[in-house]
Amino acid sequence: MVVGVITTQTPIPLAPIDCELLDWKREELRAISYFRLFPVTLPQREVRVIGRLSDNDWVSVRTCFKVGLVGD
Repeated sequence: MVVGVITTQTPIPLAPIDCELLDWKREELRAISYFRLFPVTLPQREVRVIGRLSDNDWVSVRTCFKVGLVGD
């Protein structure tokens, strides 16, 4: 399983590997949140689900992965 980081700390400056989760309330996050590409691999048993991304936020996160792992 590959995971990234979700944080409530606003990345300054916002980098191409960062994206604001615009639907954070619908995704049941507690505050305005950001995804930051920080790829790590973990066994699935060490990962806990905190919610699901909206379709729009999922597109943004996939774009961050492509930029961070492949480049522009």
